[in-house]
Amino acid sequence: MSTAFIILLVLAFFIFMSSFFTVKQQSSVIIERFGKFHSVRNSGLQLKIPLVDRLAGRVNLKIQQLDVIIETKTRDNVFIKMKVSVQFKVIQDKVYDAFYKLEYPHDQITAYVFDVVRAEVPKLKLDDVFERKDDIAIAVKRELNEAMTTYGYDIINTLVTDIDPDIQVKNAMNRINAADREKTAAEFEAESSRIRIVAKAKAEAESKRLQGQGIADQRREIARGLVESVEVLNNVGINSQEASALIVVTQHYDTLQAIGADTNSNLILLPNSPQAGSDMLNNMVASFSASNQVGEMMKKYNKKVEKPKPIQPQSGYEDDVQPEVQS
Repeated sequence: MSTAFIILLVLAFFIFMSSFFTVKQQSSVIIERFGKFHSVRNSGLQLKIPLVDRLAGRVNLKIQQLDVIIETKTRDNVFIKMKVSVQFKVIQDKVYDAFYKLEYPHDQITAYVFDVVRAEVPKLKLDDVFERKDDIAIAVKRELNEAMTTYGYDIINTLVTDIDPDIQVKNAMNRINAADREKTAAEFEAESSRIRIVAKAKAEAESKRLQGQGIADQRREIARGLVESVEVLNNVGINSQEASALIVVTQHYDTLQAIGADTNSNLILLPNSPQAGSDMLNNMVASFSASNQVGEMMKKYNKKVEKPKPIQPQSGYEDDVQPEVQS
């Protein structure tokens, strides 16, 4: 077997093997014959004529994503950068249009996104752009679908994934937000302080009421005890004046005892001499007796002053009146 025959055999083998090719899942292959479109082959093992047919290109049928960053301005003249993500795919029945009608599909999609965004955003204020970003995305999708369907592309979805204003604008917005939150916090703190003050005032009022009621009850019981003490002393021959003075002196010594029992007390009771008790007792008895005498004298004087005078008839009236004479 000659060398030339072996070479021909090897070439024939490689040519035969080149007749077969595979197409991956979710993709298509364009076959051209002598430079002219021949067919579209889908996934699996495929066959072509060697040296006649060739693989012009492969078309991806998966969903693809294109991120477009646009700089534009709002109606209130704030420049922002927006990121629009476009999800699209090639329609399987229009692989021919997608492959032959567009040279650079990404550039075509980017141009349409720029056109729609720069037409919609200048109509809105900055706050409205954040609130109505879904409306912008819907407008982009509608415009792209109308334009790209002709070229064999289906727009699955469009998303406004980022809105980035100028750094100074963001700082101003943050300050406004912080000031608003501080205002709200101040209002809540003021309301909380008011509630605490009202509750404290109510508690103090209730405490004073109960304290006053307790003092009134204490004084009532003290008065009742004094009355009982005076009655007991009267039964043993001590009159009311002496009994009252004796009770006061007893309370005086009780107070001195309470002061001496408290080591931290700074109270000084004057007078505090040993004979102060007896002097106080004598003075109180004398003052009670004097006040009783003065009271009796005032009662007698008031009775004399308030005694009514008899009514005197007018002079000369009775002399002018003559008795009637019976005929």
